[in-house]
Amino acid sequence: MFLLIPVDGINPTDSKITTLANVKHWALIGFDGGTVKSTRFFDDRTQTGEDWIDYVIIDNKFEPYMDFMDEGMMILVKRDEETIDELISAFRFKELDEI
Repeated sequence: MFLLIPVDGINPTDSKITTLANVKHWALIGFDGGTVKSTRFFDDRTQTGEDWIDYVIIDNKFEPYMDFMDEGMMILVKRDEETIDELISAFRFKELDEI
């Protein structure tokens, strides 16, 4: 399973989620069996090379998310989480909101 997150940097521990208007990089998280298998960063979300991305996590419910839905991705919205680690933890415990 893959999670796609718009972030402000390429450091897995320090990068923070950002709005789609301010995205600098995209974090692609390979997630399986409750653990992170891989974390890769891309300048453009279309460069991932993956055929299927299961979820995209966005900053707020007012983001333009229809393109992701058209591609078959489920849309999750953060609550108070900021970093990738916080988002992964919230994903594990189903603490992110769905659109």
